[in-house]
Amino acid sequence: MNNIVRGFISIFGSKIVTLFLGLLITPVLVRLLGSSQYGNYAFLLSILSITMILTNAGIFDGIRKYIAEDRVESNWIEHVFGFYLRIAFILAVSAAVTYFVFSWLGFSDRFFGNKFGIYFYLLGILVISRQANSVARGGLMGLGFEDRSEPLRILKKALFGVFGLSLVYVGHGLVGVLVGQIVSTLIVSILAYAMLFQNLSLRSVFARLPDKFPKKELLSFNSLSVVLILLTASLYHVDILFLRVLTGDQATGYYKAALVVAEFLWFVPNALQTVLLHSSSELWANDRTDRITTLASRTTRYNLSLVLLFAIGLAVLVRDFVPLYFGSGFDAAVLPLLLLLPGVLGFALARPIFAIGQGKGQLRVLILATGTASLINLCLNALLIPTYGTRGAAVATSIGYGSMLVLHVLAARRIGFDPIDDLRLTRIAIVALLAAGIIFGLSSAIDSSIGSLIVVPPIGFVVYAILTLRLSVISPKETELITQRLPNLIREYTESMIRFVA
Repeated sequence: MNNIVRGFISIFGSKIVTLFLGLLITPVLVRLLGSSQYGNYAFLLSILSITMILTNAGIFDGIRKYIAEDRVESNWIEHVFGFYLRIAFILAVSAAVTYFVFSWLGFSDRFFGNKFGIYFYLLGILVISRQANSVARGGLMGLGFEDRSEPLRILKKALFGVFGLSLVYVGHGLVGVLVGQIVSTLIVSILAYAMLFQNLSLRSVFARLPDKFPKKELLSFNSLSVVLILLTASLYHVDILFLRVLTGDQATGYYKAALVVAEFLWFVPNALQTVLLHSSSELWANDRTDRITTLASRTTRYNLSLVLLFAIGLAVLVRDFVPLYFGSGFDAAVLPLLLLLPGVLGFALARPIFAIGQGKGQLRVLILATGTASLINLCLNALLIPTYGTRGAAVATSIGYGSMLVLHVLAARRIGFDPIDDLRLTRIAIVALLAAGIIFGLSSAIDSSIGSLIVVPPIGFVVYAILTLRLSVISPKETELITQRLPNLIREYTESMIRFVA
């Protein structure tokens, strides 16, 4: 548990900082590009994301899972990394060449509009740089070096802010954004490999694999992972792709803004999902099913309690936040954002459950659950977007996201663990209702948007935390896992405050 907590703190801290940097970068980027170009950027990122799923082919998950198992075979870790590194290089170059040919033949400009030719050339280079970064980061995390891999993510975000925004500002538009992505990713990749090969034997990584190396096992995991990740990604990108084709770039830009804000709720679940895959793999390998159920149910309870707080705060402050953050022209993003929130909350809870099931390697059950949610999402988007536009996309996506929670709880029980064994749902509901009333009342009493955004979040957090402890949603003893990692002075103060409140 201590290793999981340490890894989570590294990943969570990284996500907090990258979220903060994103909060600074995104509104500037939106204003520099404008809603239409920002819509094109969202469209390109959706295409790139789907391409990266096929190109990465589950390599990031496979590296973390199999390196973490650290089997008794000689040079197991180096052989796993070398195996995946070779596959990653071949797939990335193949995808990049496909983009280059597509653009060279003029298809990109013909299908998507002027300047898309250069965009696809740059996407090809970005595929290679992202693949290199993904392999290195997966290797570091598999070795338990989240404290090294995650600061590099912060550096990448900061470098993108410097290079990307500077190039857009001097007049290079969307080309500048893509070049900024490429440069920042390549710099961080070089640093990651330098750290990685301090802990791996370079000769063993590139040596011929032994005959007994289980290539089929690893490739089977990866092939099923690709299907699983593709189905999951369709939940993120089907709405954007449909909107761009059916309603145009401006509406897509507004909807993408709503998604960006709604997905703020995922930074904690994302951190949990990332650390739990390779951490739970070790527990599954040692047949610690009881420990896994305890871990899963406790994680789900903590996750629900925290994400629900963020959802309440966002719902209350959305009309103050969106126009101030994106500009007054983005008022059209408010209603889609509110419609997205219930589904985003459900998907946030499903993410760690998904990762623990993935750690066991029984992917067919997860594919069935995710495929069902993906089909629901696809059909509803196709049905609602032509008539209702961004509102239809938001409702369809929210239902698709929400179905992930129900389906993956059922999948988890089929796999062999119960993620809602100790959920304490009644207590969490009482906390949420009481806190929502106080937070909404406080926000209504403040006329200024800026004033609400400054005053409401800290007071709302304190109220919610007190209620959470008083109603034993989280016990003081359970908080020790986190407080033990704090500096002595801060830990003593925090623990005394918790004892006083509880």
